[in-house]
Amino acid sequence: MSIRVVVADDQDLVRTALVMILGAHPDIEVVGEAADGLAALDLATRLRPDVLLADIRMPGLDGVEVTRRLAGPDVTDPMAVVVITTFDLDEYVLGALRAGARGFLLKDAGPALLVQAIHAAANGDALIAPNVTSRLLAIFADQAPVMPVQPADPLTEREEEVLGLVARGLTNAEIATELFVGLSTVKFHVASLMTKLGARNRVEIAMWAYDTRRVRAD
Repeated sequence: MSIRVVVADDQDLVRTALVMILGAHPDIEVVGEAADGLAALDLATRLRPDVLLADIRMPGLDGVEVTRRLAGPDVTDPMAVVVITTFDLDEYVLGALRAGARGFLLKDAGPALLVQAIHAAANGDALIAPNVTSRLLAIFADQAPVMPVQPADPLTEREEEVLGLVARGLTNAEIATELFVGLSTVKFHVASLMTKLGARNRVEIAMWAYDTRRVRAD
C-alpha cells in the first residue's frame, strides 16, 4: 500500500519539485497540494494522509501552527507531519518539535533524505536532519522549564541502549542492526519506552533523553 502524502509549500517551484521527487517512488502517492497553511490544514483534515510534508513559512498559518493543530499535545488522533525549511534556525526547529512534528529537514537535504523522512514518519519513526539533531535537542533540553518526570518503572538496560540510539536519530531498522536484534524486538522496546516516559513519539523520547542528560550533544 502506498504512503499517502499531502505537500504544502507556498513556492510553486519548490512544491512542484517536492511532488516530482516523491511521485517518482512507487510506494508514495501525493494525494494533495497546498500553497498556504490554511489550505494545508483543510486538505490534511479532509484527506487524512499518512504524512503531511509542510514548509515552516507559509501564509495564512505557518508550518508550526499547522503541525500543532494536527499533531499537538491536545490532538486525539495526531497526524504524522514532516516540516521542511530553507532556514537552519533553532527557533524554527524547536517550535516544530514542540508542536509534534515527526521530522524536520532542510530543503537542501536531498531527495534520498526526504524520501527516508517520509517513510520514517509513516512508520511511526522520526527523522531530523543529521546536521541539526544533536544541537537542537540539546538546546531543547537546556530550555526545558521543568525537571523531566522520571518513570515509575525504571528503564531496563536494553531500554537505556535503545533510548540512546533513538536520541541519536536512528530508525528502528538501524537500531536493530546496531544491537544485533530483530526489528520486532526494537519496536517492543520503543513502545515500552513510550509507555514508561509518557511520550507520544520518538522525538519526545529523544527530548527526554537530553532532558535527563542521558545523552549529550557532541
